[in-house]
Amino acid sequence: MTADSPAPGGAITRDEVAHLARLARLAVTEEELDVFAGQLDVIIGAVARVGEVAADDIPPTSHAVPLENVFRPDEHRPGLSQEQALAGAPAAEDGRFMVPRILGEEQ
Repeated sequence: MTADSPAPGGAITRDEVAHLARLARLAVTEEELDVFAGQLDVIIGAVARVGEVAADDIPPTSHAVPLENVFRPDEHRPGLSQEQALAGAPAAEDGRFMVPRILGEEQ
């Protein structure tokens, strides 16, 4: 295979792989050029097959599976009254929980 000949499969040449490697600033050996040319050829072939899909009768979508909202409606529900909430508190004052001070006295 010459430097200009296409890789097996024919879509990308060793020179193109070498050019891409230079652009990406990758050090690639001569053997790796052959390997990468073959691998890139397979990838390009797979991408080309995706492009061949008959998409005219398929509606565009953002997800492969339909999404459903799993959240419940936001509804007001009765909760504890202030007295009920403070009933189990060790200490309460002015309708609030009373807790030990954790900051210094200067605050």
